[in-house]
Amino acid sequence: MNLLWQQIPWLVAMGVLVGGSAFFSCSEAALFLLSPQDRHAFASGSRTERIAADLLLLPERLLSTVLFCNLLVNLAFFSISSILSIHLQKEGHTTAAGVVAVGSFLVVILVGEMLPKCLAVMKPRLIAALVAVPMSAMARMLDPIMPLFNTTVLLSRRLLWPRLAEEPYLEVADLERAVELSTTDAALLEQEKTVLQNIVALSEMRVDEIMRPRMRFRAFRPPVGLADLEGRVPASGYVLVSEPESEEVAAAIPLDTMAYLPREHLEYYAEDVIYVPWSTTAAEAFDRMRERERSVAAVVNEFGETIGILTLDDVLDTVFRQEASRSQRLFRQSPIEPDGDGAWLVTGMTTLRRLSRQFDLTLPHTTAVTMAGVVQEVLERLPLAGDRCRWGPFALEVLTAPDHGQLRVRLTLAPNDESAEEGATA
Repeated sequence: MNLLWQQIPWLVAMGVLVGGSAFFSCSEAALFLLSPQDRHAFASGSRTERIAADLLLLPERLLSTVLFCNLLVNLAFFSISSILSIHLQKEGHTTAAGVVAVGSFLVVILVGEMLPKCLAVMKPRLIAALVAVPMSAMARMLDPIMPLFNTTVLLSRRLLWPRLAEEPYLEVADLERAVELSTTDAALLEQEKTVLQNIVALSEMRVDEIMRPRMRFRAFRPPVGLADLEGRVPASGYVLVSEPESEEVAAAIPLDTMAYLPREHLEYYAEDVIYVPWSTTAAEAFDRMRERERSVAAVVNEFGETIGILTLDDVLDTVFRQEASRSQRLFRQSPIEPDGDGAWLVTGMTTLRRLSRQFDLTLPHTTAVTMAGVVQEVLERLPLAGDRCRWGPFALEVLTAPDHGQLRVRLTLAPNDESAEEGATA
């Protein structure tokens, strides 16, 4: 018992230090888990939330502060643990010395690292606001010595890799070779090649080829309440908020980041959308979304009217799905289905890019990007069920043309000796 009382000061010091380790681990996880939407909300939130947002404006400074402080705390903890173990061993308590050594390691791993990070993952916004003030104070205290660490890192890099230089541009062939060398699994290699091809295709694909058309979503004028949703979750995953005096989309509420939905004033949780012209490429739109830290882009025509929206999920679906299509994404329907006797059923949202790839044909020049656009261009009016026309190598028959639904066309390859003149019949 006397031995235990003698070690209490050491144990108290170790408890304080493991608490400090837990604090810095929890702070790191909570602050860096904040999404772009959280940071945007913090920037105009309470005082502590604004401090957290300011810390994340310089993530390298914040990370250096966390790692340096955590390193000091852990070094002090294990130094005391070693001193205590050596003292116990000299007193002849070998078993107790071993328990202290092993127990110290487990305590740091469980209490100082795993448990606080699990708590931070569960409540990142709450914890980030709580730790913002002390972390900001620690960062300011370490600012005078941070240039010394940065210089040390730079010198180490120059000494170890003196001729390492960044490539100004990375060719697609370099990416393909990197993929081939990264794996020996044939199936995985094929998937990676598909993803790579889809990424490259974004630079050639217009944003109106993958956007959600205006007729496929609804925008609510503020104030927006839970009752306005009528118990339905929007397919896009966002509640769209329009301008007060028009139907143009102004903001979006990301539902997947909200633990619960308030009954009134959902617009308070909305983030502003960015605006991109219909003729821009999907890659350019994605770059703007990433730079502005936005998840939704409103696609506008030459008159500034919203004709669709593009979400981050739409871009990711286009990149990672082997045969991504809006028909599949919006209607759970294959864009091109065989219909027997050399015919195919094609949805109006099917892009001409997919059609060309499906039939390995060079299609006639057109300003349209979808099958619905081609039919309307050839008919020179809105299509009706039963309309038939010829376009390039295809004979087209409109099967369904609902006002607010999915246009469906029956497509057949026309014989080569058939007249190539494009026309329409009722």
